[in-house]
Amino acid sequence: MPQLTHYLLLSLAILSGANASSAVLDLIPDNFDKVVLQSGKPALVEFFAPWCGHCKTLAPTYEELAQKFAFAGNKLSIAKVDADEHKMLGRRFGVQGFPTLKWFDGKSDKPEDYKGGRDLDSLVGFVSEKTGVRPKGVGKAAGVPSQVRLLDDQSFKREVGGNRSVLVAFTAPWCGHCKSLAPVWETVANDFSSEPSVMIAKVDAEAANARATAQEQDIEGFPTIKYFPRGSTKATMYKGGRSEKDFVAFVNQHAGTHRAVGGGLDDEAGTIEELDEVVSKVGQAGQDLSAVLDEARKVVAKKDSGSSVSAEYYLRVLQKLRDRKEYVDKEFARLKGISEKGNLAREKLDQLKVKMNILRKFAVGKKGGDDEKDEL
Repeated sequence: MPQLTHYLLLSLAILSGANASSAVLDLIPDNFDKVVLQSGKPALVEFFAPWCGHCKTLAPTYEELAQKFAFAGNKLSIAKVDADEHKMLGRRFGVQGFPTLKWFDGKSDKPEDYKGGRDLDSLVGFVSEKTGVRPKGVGKAAGVPSQVRLLDDQSFKREVGGNRSVLVAFTAPWCGHCKSLAPVWETVANDFSSEPSVMIAKVDAEAANARATAQEQDIEGFPTIKYFPRGSTKATMYKGGRSEKDFVAFVNQHAGTHRAVGGGLDDEAGTIEELDEVVSKVGQAGQDLSAVLDEARKVVAKKDSGSSVSAEYYLRVLQKLRDRKEYVDKEFARLKGISEKGNLAREKLDQLKVKMNILRKFAVGKKGGDDEKDEL
């Protein structure tokens, strides 16, 4: 008997410790109204059952959600109810299946059903949108919003076919391959975050507010990845590899962008082929720079690209080079020095990269070959 008592006490201690370490509040009939309805604080409440497989799948994600908002315990609550044990609470709020998530505003007993995805990004986004509180804590970069656009039935119709090309992954919360894809997808979204013509998105195909879209798109397995060109609702099925490099190359090829792995621009970004042919004449024997400049101006006018930032920079460099033969070398070195200082915004780095790419084209013409382009 003493030995049995010892094991019972040990088990209770372990369970108590586990509950103490959880950031999710446990609700029972005795504290539910005080915490959820009368506190003045909004709360996201999960009604679950211990035997429910989907509840077990959600549990670690829900715990991570609670940890991210634990610092804001005076502003909101992330809680759960064992609705199998406390059936009266489940019936009180119309719970008919598990898990059911409901949002309470802290003032009334009329909750809003949560219909979004059950992945961390979806849950964090929902709580942040409702409360204005930014997350902290564990997981991927705390407080840094995801660049992946979560689409539902309404936003999918609004965004696809619009003024951006969309690469979208259809996922399911229980899908192991989707979980493996998630960090890569975030990285790709970050790579294209400053590209106004491209959207990296996802659809939780099992979320109540996105199932219709998944059905319309004939999604039968996960993850399924589709590409929708700007202005079109006709998709191209993605069948390539699932590395960052693979996705970046695919988007560049289909959307006409020039992103590199890591989010910068590649060596052709901002260059104009017709003007490259003109500046290749720089440095040729007997070639008059004024004549090259005039030819470049004609190309710009013919292309109706006078407002192009890149086109204007070609002309500017030609003008400078006409007056200062060493301009290209010195300007390239100056821009390279600025770009290597660090702590520059992505937009600024893009601007520097485009200028350096164009300057390289002048170096090829001036020095006579591609093999010397890196000697600037």
